[in-house]
Amino acid sequence: MADADGMVASWDGEADEAAAWAKLTVEFDAWAAAGQTASLFWRDDDATRPGPALDRLLAVTAAAGAPLMLAVIPARAEGALADAVAAAGQVRPAQHGWAHVNHARGSGDKGAWELGLHRGVEAVLSDLERGRVQLAALFGARFLPVVVPPWNRIDERLYPVLAEAGWRGVSAFGERTAAQPAAGLTVNNAHVDSISWKGGARFAGTAKTLAQLVDHLAARRAGPVDSAEATGLLTHHADLDDVGWAFVERLGVTVGTHPAARWRDPADIFPAG
Repeated sequence: MADADGMVASWDGEADEAAAWAKLTVEFDAWAAAGQTASLFWRDDDATRPGPALDRLLAVTAAAGAPLMLAVIPARAEGALADAVAAAGQVRPAQHGWAHVNHARGSGDKGAWELGLHRGVEAVLSDLERGRVQLAALFGARFLPVVVPPWNRIDERLYPVLAEAGWRGVSAFGERTAAQPAAGLTVNNAHVDSISWKGGARFAGTAKTLAQLVDHLAARRAGPVDSAEATGLLTHHADLDDVGWAFVERLGVTVGTHPAARWRDPADIFPAG
């Protein structure tokens, strides 16, 4: 009986996944029927060095024709990462804070913050500027001056000073409160997290991840959320297992081959001022 139960559970899981993929296709078809194209962008966080997982990510995005915003931690970035990026024309490096360090301990704030105001504005800007100089030296013109806050948390009071300092954008997580909260500064967040973090990082599952994706696309199409904000897929290449890799491979192809869906280039999402 245990074997039979296991077979039923496996079949149910496969049926759920098939239904989830079918719902994504139906959503893309709804965009087509409305004469619109569903725009998506791909962001991957916590890059520091080349390796098999990064190589696989670069191969998957290249095969899908998906421009990739690779959020690099400047304080931990190794010089060899520049060679891997240089060989992958679809990659746009962005800046993942400075050192991915929590400065909110003891503050009473929930969660971890590197880009809060716990140390004051000048300390935050100083760290970000150090990182920008380092990443610009590593990646040259490929580097996008876009801040990707560690843990997806940033105090929005920083937006005006980031704009004044010449940053082009911010990408955190969830619905943006404004497309351009300050002159020259564009916000386009991620909305779909492929990783489940409770109990250790692992792939969140096909049905759950696709449900996030379809929900955001449908909300954009129907109007409750900003229809102009590209739906953002967030991955962490170091934490994807084989099932997770199979998922992103299939998603990349699905988006790339549907006539009413497209991957957007982060360089276009976050234009120069």
